[in-house]
Amino acid sequence: MGETTPPDETTETVTETEPKLRPDGGDPQEAIDAQGDRRREGLDDRIFDHNAGDEQDGIPFVGAGPGNPRLLTVAGKELLEAADLVVHAGSLVNSELLDEYCAHAELVNSVGKDLEELIPLMRDAYEDGENVVRLHSGDPAIYGAALEQMDALEHEGVPTYFVPGVTSAFAASATLRTQLTLNEVSNHVAFTRPQGKTLTEEEDHISEFVEMGDVTTCIYLGTHAVRDTMDRLLADDHDPETPVAVIYHASWPDEDVIVGDIGTIADKVEEAGYRASAMVVIGDAVTGAGYERSFLYGDWANRGSNDADEAESD
Repeated sequence: MGETTPPDETTETVTETEPKLRPDGGDPQEAIDAQGDRRREGLDDRIFDHNAGDEQDGIPFVGAGPGNPRLLTVAGKELLEAADLVVHAGSLVNSELLDEYCAHAELVNSVGKDLEELIPLMRDAYEDGENVVRLHSGDPAIYGAALEQMDALEHEGVPTYFVPGVTSAFAASATLRTQLTLNEVSNHVAFTRPQGKTLTEEEDHISEFVEMGDVTTCIYLGTHAVRDTMDRLLADDHDPETPVAVIYHASWPDEDVIVGDIGTIADKVEEAGYRASAMVVIGDAVTGAGYERSFLYGDWANRGSNDADEAESD
């Protein structure tokens, strides 16, 4: 399996599970706790049996990408085209993608449905022999709340697996025609979200990321909090001219790009009227200015051939 190292003699693995099958979806929290206990006992054998992108048994949790149907992965496209049931993330998934790849399948919008409803729906369809796909926006591993669904399904005896997708931060980078990492400008990337109902003030580290200087900070789920976020950065004495870009609906037909800085971006976003569905990017990588040539294509790259030529001439 590529470069993955198999478990050594000290690593315990879980070879079998004993799921509790119920007529309903059971208690999701009980399932999450049970799966957590299994992980503490050892790693799942499937980790060493499959690579990302492999065909696997079970219900795939597919990343739909940021919006443009062309940014769906090949693996995701194949799974959707073979699906009988697609449970999707509502308006977060572009309807053009659903029309193009899922028109033949039964479509269920997951918005407004809790785990107690979703788990039996997917489990029963799978056990009836249907090809079931759970379709998340972007990449399900980034703020996707996927694992709790997967744990609940696994607890019910239904195998699951991830199929990666293009996350909106990468679509934003492509739109801005820059890299999130640039030599001497940004050596790190932070995926984060602002404080609010889910995140406490102590758990909000945006100011710390910006303070590091060489970090590109990508804020998910924070369009509504742009004003509060920038006010906190200013209160923490961050440079008000630090570049900021807000990319609304990255890669969608109605994509909009607002560029400013910590001191001005809030006014611009409020003037545009956006309160959701935008990626906020903070840092000098937004403009792509001031980076240094990398070592990859400089003298370092030719060092081996030059040394060989000199040795041959000697």
